[in-house]
Amino acid sequence: MSSIIEILKRNSLLLALVAVMIFFEITIRATGHGSMFSPSNFTNIISQNSYVIILAVGMLFCIIGCGNVDLSVGSIVALVGAIAGVMMVNWETNVYLAIATCLIVGILIGAWQGFWIAYVRIPAFIVTLAGMMLFRGMALLVLDGLTISPFPPEYLRYFTSFIPKARSGAFSLTMVVTIILCAIYLGFSIYSRLNKIKKNYQVEDKTTFIFTLVVVIGALLGSGFLLASNKGIPVILILLTVIVLVYSFFANRTVAGRRLYALGGNEKAAKLSGVNTNFMLFFTYVNMGFLAAVAALVCVARFNSAAPTAGNGYELDAIGACFIGGASAYGGVGTVAGAVIGAVFMGVLNNGMSILGIDANWQRTVKGLVLLFAVVIDVLSKKRVK
Repeated sequence: MSSIIEILKRNSLLLALVAVMIFFEITIRATGHGSMFSPSNFTNIISQNSYVIILAVGMLFCIIGCGNVDLSVGSIVALVGAIAGVMMVNWETNVYLAIATCLIVGILIGAWQGFWIAYVRIPAFIVTLAGMMLFRGMALLVLDGLTISPFPPEYLRYFTSFIPKARSGAFSLTMVVTIILCAIYLGFSIYSRLNKIKKNYQVEDKTTFIFTLVVVIGALLGSGFLLASNKGIPVILILLTVIVLVYSFFANRTVAGRRLYALGGNEKAAKLSGVNTNFMLFFTYVNMGFLAAVAALVCVARFNSAAPTAGNGYELDAIGACFIGGASAYGGVGTVAGAVIGAVFMGVLNNGMSILGIDANWQRTVKGLVLLFAVVIDVLSKKRVK
Protein backbone atom coordinates (compact mmCIF):
# COMPACT_ATOMS: atom_id res chain seq x y z
CA MET A 1 0.00 0.00 0.00
CA SER A 2 2.82 2.38 0.93
CA SER A 3 4.50 1.66 -2.45
CA ILE A 4 1.32 2.57 -4.32
CA ILE A 5 0.99 5.83 -2.39
CA GLU A 6 4.63 6.64 -3.09
CA ILE A 7 4.12 5.98 -6.80
CA LEU A 8 1.09 8.28 -6.86
CA LYS A 9 3.03 11.05 -5.10
CA ARG A 10 6.02 10.79 -7.42
CA ASN A 11 3.91 10.77 -10.58
CA SER A 12 1.03 13.02 -9.51
CA LEU A 13 1.52 15.49 -12.38
CA LEU A 14 1.76 12.75 -14.98
CA LEU A 15 -1.36 11.07 -13.59
CA ALA A 16 -3.19 14.41 -13.66
CA LEU A 17 -2.22 14.80 -17.33
CA VAL A 18 -3.51 11.31 -18.13
CA ALA A 19 -6.75 12.03 -16.24
CA VAL A 20 -7.31 15.26 -18.20
CA MET A 21 -6.66 13.43 -21.49
CA ILE A 22 -9.14 10.69 -20.60
CA PHE A 23 -11.73 13.28 -19.54
CA PHE A 24 -11.46 15.17 -22.83
CA GLU A 25 -11.48 11.93 -24.85
CA ILE A 26 -14.71 10.78 -23.19
CA THR A 27 -16.31 14.23 -23.49
CA ILE A 28 -15.27 14.73 -27.13
CA ARG A 29 -16.56 11.30 -28.15
CA ALA A 30 -19.80 11.79 -26.20
CA THR A 31 -20.50 15.10 -27.96
CA GLY A 32 -19.67 13.68 -31.40
CA HIS A 33 -16.62 15.86 -32.03
CA GLY A 34 -14.34 12.99 -33.00
CA SER A 35 -11.38 11.89 -30.88
CA MET A 36 -8.50 13.62 -29.15
CA PHE A 37 -6.29 10.59 -29.84
CA SER A 38 -6.81 10.52 -33.59
CA PRO A 39 -3.42 10.38 -35.39
CA SER A 40 -3.92 13.73 -37.12
CA ASN A 41 -4.96 15.51 -33.91
CA PHE A 42 -2.05 14.01 -31.95
CA THR A 43 0.38 15.38 -34.56
CA ASN A 44 -1.50 18.67 -34.43
CA ILE A 45 -1.05 18.90 -30.63
CA ILE A 46 2.72 18.56 -31.09
CA SER A 47 2.95 21.27 -33.75
CA GLN A 48 0.50 23.57 -31.96
CA ASN A 49 2.36 23.50 -28.67
CA SER A 50 5.97 23.28 -29.80
CA TYR A 51 6.49 26.98 -29.00
CA VAL A 52 5.13 26.48 -25.46
CA ILE A 53 7.65 23.71 -24.74
CA ILE A 54 10.57 25.77 -26.09
CA LEU A 55 9.58 28.91 -24.15
CA ALA A 56 8.79 26.89 -21.00
CA VAL A 57 12.32 25.42 -20.95
CA GLY A 58 13.81 28.92 -21.09
CA MET A 59 11.33 30.33 -18.58
CA LEU A 60 12.12 27.48 -16.18
CA PHE A 61 15.71 28.65 -15.78
CA CYS A 62 14.54 32.23 -15.11
CA ILE A 63 12.22 30.91 -12.39
CA ILE A 64 14.83 28.57 -10.91
CA GLY A 65 17.39 31.39 -10.85
CA CYS A 66 15.49 33.60 -8.37
CA GLY A 67 11.79 33.13 -8.90
CA ASN A 68 11.85 35.68 -11.75
CA VAL A 69 9.86 35.50 -14.99
CA ASP A 70 10.23 37.08 -18.41
CA LEU A 71 7.10 38.91 -19.50
CA SER A 72 8.59 39.95 -22.84
CA VAL A 73 8.95 36.56 -24.57
CA GLY A 74 5.75 36.95 -26.59
CA SER A 75 6.94 40.30 -27.92
CA ILE A 76 10.40 38.86 -28.65
CA VAL A 77 8.70 36.14 -30.71
CA ALA A 78 6.85 38.86 -32.66
CA LEU A 79 10.00 40.95 -33.26
CA VAL A 80 12.25 38.06 -34.27
CA GLY A 81 9.48 36.68 -36.48
CA ALA A 82 9.13 40.10 -38.10
CA ILE A 83 12.87 40.23 -38.83
CA ALA A 84 12.72 36.71 -40.28
CA GLY A 85 9.81 37.71 -42.49
CA VAL A 86 11.45 40.86 -43.82
CA MET A 87 14.75 39.09 -44.52
CA MET A 88 13.39 35.91 -46.12
CA VAL A 89 10.26 37.21 -47.86
CA ASN A 90 10.91 40.87 -48.69
CA TRP A 91 14.69 40.85 -49.11
CA GLU A 92 14.96 37.19 -50.25
CA THR A 93 18.00 36.74 -48.01
CA ASN A 94 19.71 33.35 -47.77
CA VAL A 95 17.68 31.17 -45.37
CA TYR A 96 20.66 30.16 -43.23
CA LEU A 97 21.88 33.75 -42.92
CA ALA A 98 18.38 34.86 -41.89
CA ILE A 99 18.12 32.09 -39.26
CA ALA A 100 21.55 32.98 -37.84
CA THR A 101 20.63 36.69 -37.74
CA CYS A 102 17.38 35.95 -35.89
CA LEU A 103 19.17 33.81 -33.28
CA ILE A 104 21.78 36.55 -32.75
CA VAL A 105 19.03 39.15 -32.33
CA GLY A 106 17.37 36.94 -29.70
CA ILE A 107 20.67 36.58 -27.81
CA LEU A 108 21.29 40.35 -27.94
CA ILE A 109 17.78 41.05 -26.62
CA GLY A 110 18.37 38.60 -23.77
CA ALA A 111 21.74 40.24 -23.01
CA TRP A 112 20.09 43.69 -22.98
CA GLN A 113 17.51 42.62 -20.42
CA GLY A 114 19.96 40.48 -18.46
CA PHE A 115 22.33 43.43 -18.03
CA TRP A 116 19.71 45.59 -16.34
CA ILE A 117 18.45 42.73 -14.18
CA ALA A 118 21.75 41.13 -13.13
CA TYR A 119 24.19 44.03 -12.96
CA VAL A 120 22.06 47.14 -12.39
CA ARG A 121 19.61 45.11 -10.23
CA ILE A 122 16.44 46.57 -11.64
CA PRO A 123 13.55 44.20 -10.78
CA ALA A 124 12.99 41.62 -13.53
CA PHE A 125 9.28 42.39 -13.56
CA ILE A 126 9.93 46.03 -14.53
CA VAL A 127 12.62 45.28 -17.13
CA THR A 128 10.66 42.55 -18.91
CA LEU A 129 7.41 44.54 -18.72
CA ALA A 130 9.21 47.38 -20.47
CA GLY A 131 10.58 44.85 -22.93
CA MET A 132 7.07 43.57 -23.61
CA MET A 133 6.02 47.04 -24.82
CA LEU A 134 9.35 47.93 -26.46
CA PHE A 135 9.76 44.81 -28.60
CA ARG A 136 6.09 44.72 -29.58
CA GLY A 137 6.39 48.31 -30.80
CA MET A 138 9.56 47.43 -32.72
CA ALA A 139 7.78 44.47 -34.35
CA LEU A 140 5.02 46.83 -35.52
CA LEU A 141 7.62 49.23 -36.92
CA VAL A 142 9.55 46.47 -38.74
CA LEU A 143 6.40 45.09 -40.34
CA ASP A 144 4.75 48.50 -40.75
CA GLY A 145 1.63 46.95 -39.22
CA LEU A 146 1.32 44.43 -42.07
CA THR A 147 1.49 40.63 -42.24
CA ILE A 148 4.22 39.11 -44.42
CA SER A 149 3.80 35.77 -46.23
CA PRO A 150 4.53 33.21 -47.60
CA PHE A 151 7.93 31.94 -46.45
CA PRO A 152 10.21 30.04 -48.85
CA PRO A 153 9.67 26.25 -48.98
CA GLU A 154 13.37 25.70 -48.23
CA TYR A 155 12.79 27.30 -44.82
CA LEU A 156 9.45 25.66 -44.08
CA ARG A 157 10.79 22.14 -44.54
CA TYR A 158 13.03 22.52 -41.49
CA PHE A 159 10.05 22.99 -39.19
CA THR A 160 6.90 21.67 -40.85
CA SER A 161 7.99 18.55 -42.77
CA PHE A 162 7.95 14.89 -41.75
CA ILE A 163 10.40 11.98 -41.77
CA PRO A 164 10.27 10.12 -44.10
CA LYS A 165 9.11 12.37 -46.92
CA ALA A 166 7.27 9.51 -48.64
CA ARG A 167 4.16 8.55 -46.70
CA SER A 168 4.34 4.94 -47.89
CA GLY A 169 7.23 4.07 -45.55
CA ALA A 170 6.18 6.31 -42.66
CA PHE A 171 4.56 3.63 -40.51
CA SER A 172 7.39 1.10 -40.54
CA LEU A 173 10.19 3.67 -40.08
CA THR A 174 8.39 5.46 -37.24
CA MET A 175 7.69 2.22 -35.37
CA VAL A 176 11.30 1.05 -35.80
CA VAL A 177 12.59 4.36 -34.41
CA THR A 178 10.09 4.13 -31.53
CA ILE A 179 11.17 0.59 -30.60
CA ILE A 180 14.84 1.64 -30.71
CA LEU A 181 14.11 4.58 -28.40
CA CYS A 182 12.25 2.29 -25.99
CA ALA A 183 15.21 -0.11 -25.95
CA ILE A 184 17.67 2.74 -25.32
CA TYR A 185 15.51 4.12 -22.50
CA LEU A 186 15.13 0.67 -20.92
CA GLY A 187 18.85 -0.06 -21.10
CA PHE A 188 19.86 3.35 -19.77
CA SER A 189 17.37 3.17 -16.88
CA ILE A 190 18.55 -0.29 -15.79
CA TYR A 191 22.23 0.69 -16.14
CA SER A 192 21.69 3.90 -14.15
CA ARG A 193 19.90 2.06 -11.36
CA LEU A 194 22.54 -0.67 -11.11
CA ASN A 195 25.30 1.94 -11.12
CA LYS A 196 23.65 3.85 -8.25
CA ILE A 197 23.20 0.65 -6.24
CA LYS A 198 26.86 -0.20 -6.82
CA LYS A 199 27.88 3.19 -5.42
CA ASN A 200 25.48 2.81 -2.45
CA TYR A 201 23.27 5.68 -3.62
CA GLN A 202 19.64 5.77 -2.60
CA VAL A 203 17.31 4.47 -5.32
CA GLU A 204 13.56 4.11 -5.64
CA ASP A 205 12.02 0.76 -4.76
CA LYS A 206 11.52 -1.89 -7.46
CA THR A 207 7.75 -1.39 -7.69
CA THR A 208 8.11 2.32 -8.41
CA PHE A 209 10.96 1.68 -10.85
CA ILE A 210 9.01 -0.93 -12.81
CA PHE A 211 5.86 1.19 -12.80
CA THR A 212 7.79 4.15 -14.23
CA LEU A 213 9.35 1.97 -16.92
CA VAL A 214 5.99 0.54 -17.96
CA VAL A 215 4.33 3.98 -18.10
CA VAL A 216 7.13 5.66 -20.08
CA ILE A 217 7.59 2.78 -22.55
CA GLY A 218 3.80 2.51 -22.98
CA ALA A 219 3.60 6.26 -23.67
CA LEU A 220 6.44 6.04 -26.20
CA LEU A 221 4.88 3.10 -28.04
CA GLY A 222 1.43 4.72 -28.07
CA SER A 223 2.82 8.05 -29.30
CA GLY A 224 4.90 6.29 -31.96
CA PHE A 225 1.88 4.36 -33.21
CA LEU A 226 -0.21 7.54 -33.51
CA LEU A 227 2.57 9.37 -35.38
CA ALA A 228 3.15 6.33 -37.63
CA SER A 229 -0.57 6.21 -38.44
CA ASN A 230 -0.46 9.80 -39.69
CA LYS A 231 2.53 11.12 -41.65
CA GLY A 232 5.51 9.89 -39.67
CA ILE A 233 7.89 11.77 -37.37
CA PRO A 234 7.49 15.58 -37.42
CA VAL A 235 10.82 17.38 -37.80
CA ILE A 236 9.74 19.79 -35.06
CA LEU A 237 9.52 16.83 -32.65
CA ILE A 238 13.19 16.08 -33.29
CA LEU A 239 14.07 19.72 -32.50
CA LEU A 240 12.02 19.59 -29.29
CA THR A 241 13.69 16.32 -28.26
CA VAL A 242 17.16 17.81 -28.77
CA ILE A 243 16.28 20.93 -26.75
CA VAL A 244 14.80 18.91 -23.87
CA LEU A 245 17.74 16.48 -23.71
CA VAL A 246 20.40 19.20 -23.91
CA TYR A 247 18.82 21.37 -21.22
CA SER A 248 18.07 18.38 -18.99
CA PHE A 249 21.75 17.43 -19.19
CA PHE A 250 22.76 21.03 -18.47
CA ALA A 251 20.51 21.29 -15.42
CA ASN A 252 21.38 17.94 -13.88
CA ARG A 253 24.90 17.07 -15.04
CA THR A 254 26.88 20.32 -15.27
CA VAL A 255 28.47 22.61 -12.68
CA ALA A 256 26.74 25.66 -14.17
CA GLY A 257 23.36 23.95 -13.87
CA ARG A 258 23.85 23.11 -10.21
CA ARG A 259 25.06 26.66 -9.56
CA LEU A 260 21.83 27.94 -11.06
CA TYR A 261 19.84 25.88 -8.56
CA ALA A 262 22.09 27.18 -5.77
CA LEU A 263 21.39 30.74 -6.92
CA GLY A 264 17.66 30.16 -6.68
CA GLY A 265 17.92 28.36 -3.35
CA ASN A 266 19.86 31.10 -1.56
CA GLU A 267 21.65 33.82 -3.53
CA LYS A 268 23.75 35.09 -0.61
CA ALA A 269 24.93 31.61 0.31
CA ALA A 270 25.73 30.85 -3.34
CA LYS A 271 27.75 34.07 -3.64
CA LEU A 272 29.72 33.28 -0.47
CA SER A 273 30.43 29.82 -1.93
CA GLY A 274 32.15 31.39 -4.94
CA VAL A 275 29.30 31.39 -7.46
CA ASN A 276 29.26 34.39 -9.80
CA THR A 277 25.60 35.09 -9.11
CA ASN A 278 25.41 38.16 -11.35
CA PHE A 279 26.68 36.22 -14.36
CA MET A 280 24.36 33.27 -13.68
CA LEU A 281 21.37 35.62 -13.52
CA PHE A 282 22.57 37.34 -16.69
CA PHE A 283 22.93 33.97 -18.41
CA THR A 284 19.31 32.94 -17.69
CA TYR A 285 17.98 35.93 -19.66
CA VAL A 286 20.46 35.52 -22.52
CA ASN A 287 19.31 31.90 -22.75
CA MET A 288 15.67 33.02 -22.61
CA GLY A 289 16.26 35.42 -25.51
CA PHE A 290 17.89 32.66 -27.54
CA LEU A 291 15.05 30.18 -26.98
CA ALA A 292 12.45 32.90 -27.68
CA ALA A 293 14.17 33.40 -31.06
CA VAL A 294 14.00 29.64 -31.71
CA ALA A 295 10.29 29.71 -30.80
CA ALA A 296 9.80 32.63 -33.20
CA LEU A 297 11.37 30.68 -36.08
CA VAL A 298 9.09 27.74 -35.27
CA CYS A 299 5.97 29.94 -35.11
CA VAL A 300 6.49 31.79 -38.39
CA ALA A 301 7.08 28.45 -40.12
CA ARG A 302 3.92 26.95 -38.65
CA PHE A 303 1.72 29.92 -39.64
CA ASN A 304 3.74 30.56 -42.82
CA SER A 305 3.53 34.27 -42.03
CA ALA A 306 5.01 36.98 -39.82
CA ALA A 307 2.41 39.15 -38.11
CA PRO A 308 2.75 42.06 -35.65
CA THR A 309 0.20 40.36 -33.36
CA ALA A 310 2.18 37.12 -33.15
CA GLY A 311 3.14 35.90 -29.70
CA ASN A 312 0.20 37.43 -27.82
CA GLY A 313 -0.14 35.60 -24.49
CA TYR A 314 2.79 33.27 -25.13
CA GLU A 315 4.52 34.41 -21.95
CA LEU A 316 1.50 33.34 -19.90
CA ASP A 317 1.48 29.86 -21.45
CA ALA A 318 5.20 29.44 -20.73
CA ILE A 319 4.92 30.67 -17.13
CA GLY A 320 1.85 28.53 -16.55
CA ALA A 321 3.60 25.43 -17.93
CA CYS A 322 6.52 25.90 -15.52
CA PHE A 323 4.40 26.34 -12.41
CA ILE A 324 2.04 23.53 -13.35
CA GLY A 325 5.16 21.40 -13.94
CA GLY A 326 6.32 21.85 -10.36
CA ALA A 327 8.61 24.89 -10.49
CA SER A 328 8.59 26.90 -7.26
CA ALA A 329 7.55 30.55 -7.26
CA TYR A 330 10.40 31.12 -4.77
CA GLY A 331 13.11 29.78 -7.10
CA GLY A 332 15.57 26.91 -6.78
CA VAL A 333 13.05 24.15 -7.56
CA GLY A 334 11.94 22.75 -10.92
CA THR A 335 12.89 20.30 -13.66
CA VAL A 336 12.96 20.41 -17.44
CA ALA A 337 10.81 17.26 -17.57
CA GLY A 338 8.25 18.90 -15.29
CA ALA A 339 8.13 22.03 -17.48
CA VAL A 340 7.60 19.85 -20.57
CA ILE A 341 4.78 17.93 -18.90
CA GLY A 342 3.28 21.26 -17.80
CA ALA A 343 3.48 22.54 -21.37
CA VAL A 344 1.80 19.37 -22.67
CA PHE A 345 -0.85 19.80 -19.97
CA MET A 346 -1.56 23.36 -21.19
CA GLY A 347 -1.58 22.10 -24.79
CA VAL A 348 -4.09 19.38 -24.01
CA LEU A 349 -6.32 21.92 -22.26
CA ASN A 350 -6.16 24.27 -25.27
CA ASN A 351 -6.73 21.50 -27.79
CA GLY A 352 -9.51 19.76 -25.87
CA MET A 353 -11.47 22.94 -25.21
CA SER A 354 -11.02 24.09 -28.82
CA ILE A 355 -12.37 20.78 -30.18
CA LEU A 356 -15.37 21.09 -27.86
CA GLY A 357 -15.99 24.60 -29.18
CA ILE A 358 -15.59 26.29 -25.80
CA ASP A 359 -15.43 30.08 -26.01
CA ALA A 360 -11.91 31.59 -25.90
CA ASN A 361 -12.82 33.65 -22.84
CA TRP A 362 -13.80 30.50 -20.92
CA GLN A 363 -10.57 28.86 -22.05
CA ARG A 364 -8.58 31.69 -20.46
CA THR A 365 -10.65 31.36 -17.29
CA VAL A 366 -9.94 27.64 -17.00
CA LYS A 367 -6.20 28.08 -17.63
CA GLY A 368 -6.06 30.86 -15.05
CA LEU A 369 -7.71 28.69 -12.41
CA VAL A 370 -5.39 25.77 -13.19
CA LEU A 371 -2.33 28.04 -12.82
CA LEU A 372 -3.61 29.49 -9.54
CA PHE A 373 -4.29 26.00 -8.21
CA ALA A 374 -0.76 24.86 -9.10
CA VAL A 375 0.86 27.83 -7.29
CA VAL A 376 -1.43 27.40 -4.25
CA ILE A 377 -0.32 23.78 -3.94
CA ASP A 378 3.33 24.90 -4.09
CA VAL A 379 2.87 27.58 -1.41
CA LEU A 380 0.90 25.30 0.92
CA SER A 381 3.47 22.51 0.56
CA LYS A 382 6.25 24.96 1.49
CA LYS A 383 4.36 26.04 4.59
CA ARG A 384 3.76 22.42 5.60
CA VAL A 385 7.49 21.66 5.32
CA LYS A 386 8.35 24.67 7.48
